[in-house]
Amino acid sequence: MSTPATRYEQVKETLRISSRKWLITGVGGFVGSHLLETLLNLNQKVVGVDNWSTGRKQNLARVHSAVGDSLWRRFTLHSGDIRSPATCSKCVRRIDYVLHQAAIASVPLSFREPALCNAVNVDGFLNIFLAATDSKIRRIVYASSSAVYGDSPELPKREESVGSPLSPYAVTKRVNELYADVLAPLSGFAAIGLRYFNVFGPRQDPNGPYAAVIPQWVSSMLKNQKVTINGDGKTTRDFCYIADVVQANLLAATADPFPFTHRIYNVASGQESSLDQLFYSIRESLTEAEIEVQQSEPAYGPFRQGDIRHSHGDTSRIALELGYKPTRSLVEGISESLPCYQSIAGFGSGASAERAASRTGRKAKNGRAPKRSRQR
Repeated sequence: MSTPATRYEQVKETLRISSRKWLITGVGGFVGSHLLETLLNLNQKVVGVDNWSTGRKQNLARVHSAVGDSLWRRFTLHSGDIRSPATCSKCVRRIDYVLHQAAIASVPLSFREPALCNAVNVDGFLNIFLAATDSKIRRIVYASSSAVYGDSPELPKREESVGSPLSPYAVTKRVNELYADVLAPLSGFAAIGLRYFNVFGPRQDPNGPYAAVIPQWVSSMLKNQKVTINGDGKTTRDFCYIADVVQANLLAATADPFPFTHRIYNVASGQESSLDQLFYSIRESLTEAEIEVQQSEPAYGPFRQGDIRHSHGDTSRIALELGYKPTRSLVEGISESLPCYQSIAGFGSGASAERAASRTGRKAKNGRAPKRSRQR
């Protein structure tokens, strides 16, 4: 007996036969480039904007390689800054759906440069929102963050209970939500904020002072370098695979009928993992993939300013109202991402790593184990 199609499968099938026009801000970033690839594969028209402060043109080159020339021609790129109202107005013209991903997403950088963080995350958000209002779009979906839960001790984190923010970055994301709550009823379209938990997956950069933890630790282990955990290792996170973030964006954009002018949803796996557990999961995944790494133990450093101690997202609201269903566990997501992480860290070719990650993803969805690769 066949199983009923999920809400996401239904959405993708509808989009394949009904093209819309989408704007992705921060299109060269980790999340933005995955949204672009999925939408192009669904035969959608996409406009993207990026100022290349954190976005990477290499990400777009990988999307181009993955989708081919024919679908790539459905994409229009603007190099520009969302802090410019004129740029936002130009990009949002004749758009159906806005997926707003552009932001300074680093907690440490927000402490170093709070004014810059505010200018991009708050002023930029307002510019996009107001431009969208003038252009009469169908809906805006914007990236919020689990950082808004701040010092709230409640676990799992539920959308209606936020605490005091612990960083300038968290402040900006909460301000976005407050602005959307006030402005959406006046805009003529619905606004949906997605509180991303710890997103990871292929193309996530392991380099630089603000690198995400999973690709950074993979890179360090591949190079037999010491991995330092901020704190005592008992800090917990809810690691959400990139494909599920893409799923949440498309479900949110296309939900119809939608009875709210503004709504917030957690985007998470619904599973809590400590940083100690993460370290050993990565090390084991590398071993399972027949990649030789030293069986060293982690080192421990001071807690990082602004970090939430425990993070675990309740996904019952987004599951009930939008049909969201996580597709990867932490271990499955790490295994699927390894080829790309190896490539970015300088262990293997980029093209082959992207193809390997794509093949692994298809096998994971089919319920079969991923093919192992040996690091030579």
